[in-house]
Amino acid sequence: MECISIFEIFKIGVGPSSSHTMGPWKAAEDFVQSLQKEELLSNVAKVEIHLYGSLAKTGVGHATDMAVQAGLSGLKVDQTQSSEISQTISQIASTQTLQLKHIHSIPFQALECIHFHFDQQLPYHPNGMKLIARDAKHILYEAVYYSIGGGFIIKDSQIGESATNSSTQGIRTFLTAQEVLEHCATNQQKIWEAVLKNELQQKSETDVYKDLHKIWRVMLECAHKGCYTEGILPGGLHVNRRAKDLNQKLLNHQNRQDPNVDEWLALIQQSNPNFNQVNKWISCFALAINEENASFGRVVTAPTNGAAGVIPAVLLYYYCFEENVSEKDLYKFLMVAGQIGILFKHKATISAAMGGCQAEIGVSSAMAAAALTECRGGSVAQSLMAAEIAMEHHLGMTCDPVGGLVQIPCIERNTMGAVKAITASNISLESDPSKAKVSLDQVIQTMWETAQDMNAKYKETSEGGLAVQIPVNLPDC
Repeated sequence: MECISIFEIFKIGVGPSSSHTMGPWKAAEDFVQSLQKEELLSNVAKVEIHLYGSLAKTGVGHATDMAVQAGLSGLKVDQTQSSEISQTISQIASTQTLQLKHIHSIPFQALECIHFHFDQQLPYHPNGMKLIARDAKHILYEAVYYSIGGGFIIKDSQIGESATNSSTQGIRTFLTAQEVLEHCATNQQKIWEAVLKNELQQKSETDVYKDLHKIWRVMLECAHKGCYTEGILPGGLHVNRRAKDLNQKLLNHQNRQDPNVDEWLALIQQSNPNFNQVNKWISCFALAINEENASFGRVVTAPTNGAAGVIPAVLLYYYCFEENVSEKDLYKFLMVAGQIGILFKHKATISAAMGGCQAEIGVSSAMAAAALTECRGGSVAQSLMAAEIAMEHHLGMTCDPVGGLVQIPCIERNTMGAVKAITASNISLESDPSKAKVSLDQVIQTMWETAQDMNAKYKETSEGGLAVQIPVNLPDC
């Protein structure tokens, strides 16, 4: 059984999609590293990219084609800024040359080298891709990859093997909510304490908190950037950014010069908002992050890019509007959220191509609900109950992105997931979990069965739902 760290649930990368952008990018990185390891890199004359299933159907809207080129070029998905991506893609297009890992140049024309197999799907997962490297006459090396959600990838040669690797050895993975409940009761621990103990099997406490701080700051900086950036989102739908105007209205147009991120936080905390304004702030935070995600911005998978705004929105709500919240409390929040994400990853899916949007917004809402509840003083049982409530009211949510872009309805759905998480926390804190009729494990199982029953056109294909109701005329690939 795969062992997962919370730092695999929360990964830093670029938008717009963890499964369609980050995953293929990482696959391309791995492919070039394999060529180098096999001492084949200098012999490569041509690379072919074959995209199947959902990767083909919504690949252009999710920038899969750009992501693969970036990965082959040697750009790092967790370090690259948006401007570097556009510069690299523009250079490849203008020179018709791609430098594999910044080392070996090959001729490359995207329209000839990237193949979209719209009517074919590889057997293991809807997000399949094949990379082929050739010399002048023969295939030198080829590999099949699957992008299985949240930036996770797996090679076809790894299917059926233990996915445990050296970076997660020693991690104890809780497979069910019941195991979490029993472990915490036996050891008299909160969820965050159990998670921290697990993470300490591979990192020092200093490093754990350092990495949690980095995740928090990337989330915060993404929200801040989104709240001070205006314009039209890329991709051809001509969607207007809304977070900046909302941010300015909520701050009563204070400080029109862009404050730095910490000054911005202080302005929010000092604004003394009423209930309606707090509710608007929650939406503002989520809109800001997902507008950045749609613009190839730097985001944190939480657990995916399409759902990247839910957890930061609830986290910022907690930090800005509840009393006596320290940064260490935010780290506890992230640890609890990460553990809930792991449960869904193990027993269901965090891939919209497998389970629809319930697997993204639904999971992120459940993660945020549990985390907020524990940080507010709720019991372990109440935290798990909050996660169950949040997911229960996302069951069956389809993934039907208009034009294959992570914009409509994806951006607004993050605002709804955040509000549902807070509502679920409020309900659970006033409830007796021993009287609950539905457990978190039952709702995870229900979500997985719903995912399997869901028609494929509602699983990130843009072949159903809103995607076919809204006429669009997007640029050709």
